[in-house]
Amino acid sequence: MISIILLLANTALNAQKVVCGADRTEAYLPLIEGKRIGVVANQTSAIGKTHLIDSLLSLKVNVVKIFAPEHGFRGDKEAGAHIKTQKDARTGLNVISLYGKKKKPNQEDMQGIDVLLFDIQDVGCRFFTYISTLHYCMEACAENNLPLVLLDRPNPNNGTAKGTILTDTSLVSFVGLHPIPMVYDLTIGELALMINGMGWLGTDSRRVCGQTSSLRCDIKVIPLLNYTNTTHYDLPIAPSPNLQTPNAVSFYPNLCLFEGTKVSVGRGTDLPFEIVGFPSFKADKATIEFVPRAIKGVSDHPMYENKLCKGLKITPQLSQWLGGFIPEIVKTMYEAYEPKDEFFNSFFDRLAGTKQMRKVIEGKLAFKDAEPKWTQELNDYLLHCRPYRLYPYSEQK
Repeated sequence: MISIILLLANTALNAQKVVCGADRTEAYLPLIEGKRIGVVANQTSAIGKTHLIDSLLSLKVNVVKIFAPEHGFRGDKEAGAHIKTQKDARTGLNVISLYGKKKKPNQEDMQGIDVLLFDIQDVGCRFFTYISTLHYCMEACAENNLPLVLLDRPNPNNGTAKGTILTDTSLVSFVGLHPIPMVYDLTIGELALMINGMGWLGTDSRRVCGQTSSLRCDIKVIPLLNYTNTTHYDLPIAPSPNLQTPNAVSFYPNLCLFEGTKVSVGRGTDLPFEIVGFPSFKADKATIEFVPRAIKGVSDHPMYENKLCKGLKITPQLSQWLGGFIPEIVKTMYEAYEPKDEFFNSFFDRLAGTKQMRKVIEGKLAFKDAEPKWTQELNDYLLHCRPYRLYPYSEQK
């Protein structure tokens, strides 16, 4: 009877419109009024259809600096592109890049700021770099005794945690800083609380090998309204140049691993992260053909540029996970590729967070031998998540 009541309650909650933290100005304006504000933002930082920066300025908030993650403040840079520190043409404010050689605000950057405000839409994947930017901003605040106010946003890949957990210290990088699954089923606000509470701020390798730090960030999360971890939410603004559709956002957790292989994910086409392929894919098994082209600001130098590729258009059936740990489409494309010893590059292991996944795909390690350890790590993660969840939780997907 209790489970039926909870199900009905969650159904009613999901039917209501989600209210993002940024929209709840009444909850956070008292925290920043009369103070000098630094804002970590990009194109997803909006109140309705108005950019957060424009809204704050109209509300007479004293915004003094803007910090921009990968893809830039206006979200017009391709993945991996160098982002320059410059002035924003619309507001005249200094925009400090947090992507490239400098990923963390330094002491000089933090001078003249009383509060750092963070508002960026995440996609719920460990290798999406906005959460790494969040981590380093939290560290900078902790080290400079400044509070951070985070405006929470939904996780479009919520419902269940999936994938291997980063446990190998040699694989810690900007696409993997935390011992969390590839799909971690938390909002960015919940993850921030977990990073703080678990003592993960500090030396990169320490957190992955189970050690903790005493460094803590004075953080306040402005929570969502009308949200559960199973609430469906289509992003109103593309989180990056190559995630332009709900399908691309949904398939991204599966397909990003191909960035560590010789398989194109459709960069340089109209369907990035909705198709996969390579020139020698067997034509009789292909469901799509495509030719990657250079697209300025989106994909300047795509894999297999100007070459005919054959491959698969991804469907929900093709985006299943082997035991909840390995995207089956990766194994499918590995089996179709020749020569197999050229399929992977070193980036794959960083994305996977473990060297074992590659071995399972190659057939050098049986899934049944890897799965018990992976399952235990995932169960431990779900247990550790509990104190940091802000919203009703159930695992349904």
